Order: sequence, then structure tokens, then C-alpha cells
Amino acid sequence: MEKFEKLTGIAAPLPMVNVDTDMIIPKQFLKTIKRSGLGVNLFDEMRYDRQGNEIPDFVLNQPAYRDAEILVAGDNFGCGSSREHAPWAIKDFGIRCVIAPSFADIFFNNCFKNGILPIALPQEQVDLLMKDAEKGANARMTVDLENQEITTSDGQKIPFDVDPFRKHCLMNGLDDIGLTLEKNAAIDTFESRLNQTRPWM
Repeated sequence: MEKFEKLTGIAAPLPMVNVDTDMIIPKQFLKTIKRSGLGVNLFDEMRYDRQGNEIPDFVLNQPAYRDAEILVAGDNFGCGSSREHAPWAIKDFGIRCVIAPSFADIFFNNCFKNGILPIALPQEQVDLLMKDAEKGANARMTVDLENQEITTSDGQKIPFDVDPFRKHCLMNGLDDIGLTLEKNAAIDTFESRLNQTRPWM
């Protein structure tokens, strides 16, 4: 998993509440078990019309936000069914951080497991960041995980909280497999001892 330390990038404003996982990645795209290739269908029903043409008004179709790496969203982001394809699609599009007043629990947890930093902030701070994101591609935010602060395009700093264990995992690029491999030496020692004491196993 890619490490997350400090991210400076374009922030896309999505001032919608209750964005559920079916809006993030509709059910017809859940047939794959690959994590790649889903970004093109992120927010599919909002990004494209029935003929597959881009809807120009949707934020990620606008030239200023096509390369967005941060998403500033509304309350209860990621609600609905517990599909892991939702963070897969967000990450595959290129978004590494989602900021919102609140998140659905399962989506929130899945973000960390897939290298995405979800940040929950009070509504007034999200509103401030939303306005900053609305400035377009020239207004870049910085998300500093080590120091746990967001810096707006005009230099205002907003601190955020993150669980220390999840912070460790993101900063070191550790998913569940990576965490297990950190214990590789202890696992090898245990298996060696087990082979000596219980060779029949």
C-alpha cells in the first residue's frame, strides 16, 4: 500500500449530504475483484448521462478538478451498503483524502485499509474548506498526516484527529497483509519451534 505522509493537491468540493456507496460506485460495477479500473466509474450516475457522455456541471468533469486528490464532502459520506469497491473507486480516480463532517463507520474503516485518509471535522471547518476548494485548481490544500493539520490555499491551518494506530499504518503503507508481514521474524521463529516440538503437525 502506498504511504501517506503529506499530500498537497487540488481539492474538489462536493457539498452533498448522505452520499451513499451506490452513488460512489453503482452496483453494476461490483463484478470485479480488482482494485484498479474503477476510477472511471466513480460517481458514474452523476458524471455521465444515459448515452455515456460526461455531464459538464458535475465537479469531477470540470477542468479545474479532473486531477483532484482531495474531496471535501457533506455529512454522512459513504453511507449505505458496505461495498469495499467504494474506496477502491475513489483511490483509483486519484483521491487520497476525503474530508467531511461525518462518515459511515464501515466506509471510514475501509478507507484506512485502502490508503485513503478520511478526516472528520466540525461543520464550520468543513464549510471553510469547501469554500477554499471552490476556488479551483489554483487553490491547493496540504494535508499533513504527521503533524495532523490541513493548510488551506491561503495558509490557514486546521488541526484534525486521527487514531494513532491508523496513522501508523497509513504513514508506513501498511494494510492488513503488511501488518502481518511486520511480524514475519516472530512467525518464522514460532514455526521453527513448532516443527521441533511437534514434528507431526
